[in-house]
Amino acid sequence: MLNIIGLDIGTSGVKGLLVSEQGEVLIEARSGYQVANPRAGWAEQDPGDWWQATVEVLQKLSSWAQDNDAEIAGLSFSGQMHSSVFLDEQDRVIRPAILWSDTRTSAECEEIEERIGSREKLIQLTGNRALEGFTAPKILWLKNNEPENYRSCRTLLLPKDYIRWRLTDVKNMDYSDAAGTLLLDVKNRRWHPEVIAALDLDQNILPPLCRSVDITGRITAEAAELTGIASGTPVVAGGADNACGAAGSGLVREGRVMVSIGSSGVVLAPTKKFEIDPQGRLHLFNHADPGSYYYMGVMLAAGQSLSWIKKQILPESWNYDVLNDRASKISPGSESLIFLPYLYGERTPHADADARGVFFGLSARHGKAHLARSVMEGVTFGLKDSLELIKDRGIKINRVRAIGGGARSSLWQQIVADIFEVPVDLLEVEEGPAYGAAMLAGVGVGLFESLQEVDEKLIKIKSTVEPKQPNSEKYLQLYQVFKSLYHALKDIYPDLNL
Repeated sequence: MLNIIGLDIGTSGVKGLLVSEQGEVLIEARSGYQVANPRAGWAEQDPGDWWQATVEVLQKLSSWAQDNDAEIAGLSFSGQMHSSVFLDEQDRVIRPAILWSDTRTSAECEEIEERIGSREKLIQLTGNRALEGFTAPKILWLKNNEPENYRSCRTLLLPKDYIRWRLTDVKNMDYSDAAGTLLLDVKNRRWHPEVIAALDLDQNILPPLCRSVDITGRITAEAAELTGIASGTPVVAGGADNACGAAGSGLVREGRVMVSIGSSGVVLAPTKKFEIDPQGRLHLFNHADPGSYYYMGVMLAAGQSLSWIKKQILPESWNYDVLNDRASKISPGSESLIFLPYLYGERTPHADADARGVFFGLSARHGKAHLARSVMEGVTFGLKDSLELIKDRGIKINRVRAIGGGARSSLWQQIVADIFEVPVDLLEVEEGPAYGAAMLAGVGVGLFESLQEVDEKLIKIKSTVEPKQPNSEKYLQLYQVFKSLYHALKDIYPDLNL
């Protein structure tokens, strides 16, 4: 029996899955690492830590496979988007990687818009506006602030591409990850000559482009000795983390939406049409599914908002089971208590680094359980902002597929169904981006014809949560208040920067 490996090169660690050709997860392995914050707003990692973690994970997976006579047909990757690895002419890492969550590049974002001509023109060229997390601002920051390092740079890679190069000695980047650099012609799937010229960047540092399902190389003899994966094993390009999460959740047909509630929150909808949100509130990226795109809205503090209140406000005895139980006893709407989940500013739809969290409507009637439920509801209202923007693009939403930590809470599942007013499907196998990476490996090596076949044969619905109409009606009224609060406060938020 043939098996495939999916690796997710995440922000907190590497997760690896060995998956059978029937879609069963045979074994999981993890290895973690830390984020360095050398200055306020900076977030960096040593790419060597990713490599060491990958080696450890592959050793565990390959050892299990050998003990159980499980042949490995190929492997592929998911990776954190945007994070930048700079290599010199000897392929040495020049400096720590600048991560997606790093916010040092505000001045460079303004510079990009000025060089292009306007924000609107940038959106038309790339499908996206300039945000601090994207890759192009990081390259400009290097050029502006570390000119010697910039002059030494010969190659730019993203995290999964760096790991794939270490395994195969081949450098490239797939379209789904390249779309997050702000340097890709998303529609025509090529590096964008006009953008690169306007920013006065050397296109030679950008690696060749490929599809997420392409075999880009094979395990080298050196990598085989380190990892236990057989030399010559095919390595498939893989994709950006959210694109892989979608691939592993059957998000390859219009009408479905993926909602991911992890530390951050994502609402993602696949589409075959290239139609940009003129204001750049939604991202439009290339999908890991060849020839497709996806709309995506991102909120910065989804599950992180619940983690914050659990740690800072709720009793230590409240684990997540207790929290969910207590919050479930509060009526929908939390007795008109509304939470704005802008603990780290916000990305979609406001792109406002000054926004901050708010509890609105507090009264003496409200207790800790009200606060907990209100956080879940406020996060879901924030996700609904992205859903409404996707619907404005003409995408009809029939179903939602929920993944991430929030998908494990029956209360939060019901809140999503009620606020979104659509059924929420829960999957039998919910392993996120690493599982999607395994499916890309399967397509790449020919175990599956396409991601559509994966969806039809392997992605199974465990249960469905139906919206409750009375709850939806109440939430719709509160959602209007939620939306008005940001606009009432947006001009005041900057006054907090004392």
